[in-house]
Amino acid sequence: MAELREFVDILRAAGEITRLRLLSLLSAGELSVKDLTEILDQSQPRVSRHLRLLTESRLITRHAEGAWAFFRLSDEKNAASLVHQLLGQLDTSDPVLQADVARLEAVQHDHQVRAASYFSKVAKDWDRVRSLHAPESAVEEAIVDMMEGKKVEMLVDLGTGTGRMLELLDGYFEKGVGIDSSREMISVARSKFECSGQKSVFVRLGDIGQLDEYRASADITMLHQVLHHFVDPGQALQSARETLKTGGKIVVVDFMPHKLEFLREEQAHKRLGLSHDQMHAWANAAGLHVTEAREIPHNKPGGGLTVCIWHLTDQS
Repeated sequence: MAELREFVDILRAAGEITRLRLLSLLSAGELSVKDLTEILDQSQPRVSRHLRLLTESRLITRHAEGAWAFFRLSDEKNAASLVHQLLGQLDTSDPVLQADVARLEAVQHDHQVRAASYFSKVAKDWDRVRSLHAPESAVEEAIVDMMEGKKVEMLVDLGTGTGRMLELLDGYFEKGVGIDSSREMISVARSKFECSGQKSVFVRLGDIGQLDEYRASADITMLHQVLHHFVDPGQALQSARETLKTGGKIVVVDFMPHKLEFLREEQAHKRLGLSHDQMHAWANAAGLHVTEAREIPHNKPGGGLTVCIWHLTDQS
């Protein structure tokens, strides 16, 4: 419990219109300063000042990535409870809040359009692009090794791209479903499996945020080089969590933190890698536990991208 003076300071930090709007927006997920500035239609210094006050009061947390900064509601139990109570008193039909939600949806739509545009451009050589980032053979060997030789009933591969993970893990599942939001990617994957005569694999056009059809169906759900394309990877992970059967597992394959800023614009990366601390926080929020993590360092002269494989197990 907060001391009296500390509690008053927290209330003072939240008790301002712009800061309440920020808390309301961040209740929908993690956002960057750029996103919040665009939604609120205020200057970057003004928005940053409000964010600093909320961070100092421990109502929100900040994560820096190169020149960018992302914010989310605090994971601290008392702070989260207080914010939940405050936001519960707001009238969601208020015109200001409704306008914020509309602009938030527009910003999120722009994120999706940019990512989809990128995927469409690289659909035909997606596997080649992947090979430029890391020693793919070492990563794939580690993925197979971490499967422990077990065969499961159902594997769901989110952001399947050209279907490489389903192809790699053939024999480790009775049924595999690949889901991707790019029609071009799905077309490439479907053609690949049609040519191979693979009958236990299905690829579907779909959105990671809308997985009701696959709820509680998967023993293993894959997220291979997917989360760094999300402004809020934690939200995507929570959606993926819904696909798991009780006791199921999510396998995340992604880059460790790096400083290659050009990947934001050239390849629509929203995150410059994912850290172990971030993965543990996102996993806990989704009711998952990180049971294993294996790093595969790059072997690129002059620098490259280290890949990590995380196993996240259902805690229920």
